[in-house]
Amino acid sequence: MDKDKSSRNPKKGYNNSKDKQLEQYREKNTGPEEKMTDDNGVKVSNDQTTLRAGRRGPLLFEDYHFYKKQSYFNRERIPEKVVHARGFGVYGEFETYQSLRHLTAAKFLQEPGCKTPVFVRFSNFTGNRGSKDTAIDIRGFATKFYTQEGNYDMLALQFPVFILADSMKFMDLTHAAKPHPKVHIPQASIAHDSFWDYVANNQESAHMVMWLMSMRGRPRSWRMMAGWPINTFRFVNEQGKSTFVRFKWTPKLGVHSLLLDEANIIGGVDPDFHRRDITLAIESGHFPEYELGVQLIAEEDEFKYDFDVLDDTKLWPEEVVPVQPIGKMTLNRLVDNFFAEEEQSAFDPANLVPGIDFTNDPALQGRAFAYRDTELYRHHSSNFENLPVNKPIAEKNFNLRKGRMKHRIDVDSVDYHNNSLAGNTPSEASFQEGGYVNYPGKVEGHVTRELPSDSFYDFFSQPRIFWNSLSPIEKQDLLETFVYHLGRVESKSVRQQNVEMWANVDREMACIIADKIGVERPKNSHVPVETSYPSLSQMNTPFYAYTQRVAVLIGDGFNGAEVTSTLNMLKQNGVLFEVISDSLGTVTGTDGTTLHVEKTFITTYPVVYDSIYIVGGRFENQAKLNQDIMDFVKEAYKHYKPIGVASTGQPYIRTSKNNNLAGIVFAENNPNFGHDFISAIAQQRFWNRT
Repeated sequence: MDKDKSSRNPKKGYNNSKDKQLEQYREKNTGPEEKMTDDNGVKVSNDQTTLRAGRRGPLLFEDYHFYKKQSYFNRERIPEKVVHARGFGVYGEFETYQSLRHLTAAKFLQEPGCKTPVFVRFSNFTGNRGSKDTAIDIRGFATKFYTQEGNYDMLALQFPVFILADSMKFMDLTHAAKPHPKVHIPQASIAHDSFWDYVANNQESAHMVMWLMSMRGRPRSWRMMAGWPINTFRFVNEQGKSTFVRFKWTPKLGVHSLLLDEANIIGGVDPDFHRRDITLAIESGHFPEYELGVQLIAEEDEFKYDFDVLDDTKLWPEEVVPVQPIGKMTLNRLVDNFFAEEEQSAFDPANLVPGIDFTNDPALQGRAFAYRDTELYRHHSSNFENLPVNKPIAEKNFNLRKGRMKHRIDVDSVDYHNNSLAGNTPSEASFQEGGYVNYPGKVEGHVTRELPSDSFYDFFSQPRIFWNSLSPIEKQDLLETFVYHLGRVESKSVRQQNVEMWANVDREMACIIADKIGVERPKNSHVPVETSYPSLSQMNTPFYAYTQRVAVLIGDGFNGAEVTSTLNMLKQNGVLFEVISDSLGTVTGTDGTTLHVEKTFITTYPVVYDSIYIVGGRFENQAKLNQDIMDFVKEAYKHYKPIGVASTGQPYIRTSKNNNLAGIVFAENNPNFGHDFISAIAQQRFWNRT
């Protein structure tokens, strides 16, 4: 009997070629006529008690059902990834804006409107897979394009630069960032001696660490996080012409962040904050969207700039090398099974398609080896690319054979090349036939371990530019984040080394850090660079009310017409809200209007909302609930968030000569309250608040 495969979560009408391929793997085990079986198909009569010798006797080894069940359970996990262990994956679609035929032979970039299925995995670098989402950390943004020519994997981070220039140091960095080898703490944090000792003694890390300590290290949401694949690739067109290229994902909602205090608190009260956020967005139809852009440098201009195009510790400034939008990605479907799809997903920067090729980028060259080797270890099989989530939609013809967990049944009698028995098939494909042909770049020189150019050793010019480009608010935030991390370093020597190092970026910044962490002020000063770029400041990102989360704090006896009008306004503008009261059920207004209560003050926290709407009202325990509302007000006010105040909620706002109430919108005597509140929500933070 065919199984019912209707347990799906996409929106009605969702369909693409990858989804069709996955359908053959989906199975539903539940239903009114379904009987339990062992994994060999035999029906099970008892799945609750073990077989034993007499009612009070020992268990019998012949209980094969228990043995199968328990031994399978013992093996339900595979080793977590060494880095980026904590991840979350979703499906979507990429649509090309325009033809890039003049730049690349990649077929998914040839025609405007071409749609390609994708799978995206967001991840954290440092913590284990049970750690928190909101850690101050390097985040992965890996995209698998299921193209008609095979899979193309684009592995991005939320920063445009990497922490090392040569992959030889990757093990050392990871060892330094991970928990202490003796006590295995702290988890998902680099606020410890080892990491900062590594930083001070491997100073090419300065640029990425500046980004990590900035607001960019604490994204508000994956939906509001940019992504850069960091490495330098080549586009190669049908005529064989090469162009250097770097990619960038830009979220349509803009780039927004949590404050340090918020990230730390949310990590405790809701460690699944980011995965809960993207799940809510997709399930409610507010699909995350990202624009893919490219930065292009002609082959003949390789040495034209003051940065080396092969150096991953340097960014290509957008004001110098503009980002050209080439397409949009929409994430619109959750996985059906987290383990089978997310946990077993594998990405590899060496998964390329014709028209996209490597450069001599030394970090990229090392990554091309590391990722596949890691997955071979995790899955204990070279067949991991045939798992459903990893399987390409393109036809696969090869002479690869055997290996653990081989599902494919190859019926050919010939499995080698060259051959005459099968007409020398599968045959090779030329570049014109879609075969992958490596770019014939010129290679010459002596065997050496030197980095590609002297500019690789310029560790501080671009970090200085980054500092110069930040707004005063961002600089203050970055300073506090430095102090938070270095203040937890026990070794005074390591703290002092860091202060001396960061003086190369900005002496005043380093002096403030020194004063806060109990070491001497630095002896040196910053590099003489005064350049700044607006593109590096988050303050220049788009701001919207759309999908911001509002906590509605409410009890019985509210003004039904006023509150209903406000909530309708929020809905019309795509603002998500949750009604919070002292108990689940409903609250009733003075005119009989009822609202469904989704959360109680015990089951949620003010820090997980972007804004609050204070309605107030009658509660069973009025004094207790008044205090709960005041806790929400205090947290929202402290974190510069918008606050809407209904006519019945005004008593909860305490004015004084020490606060200016910036970002607080009152409904009383304000016929434009709804519009004003939406505008405040869109602004997101009121940094001038006192």
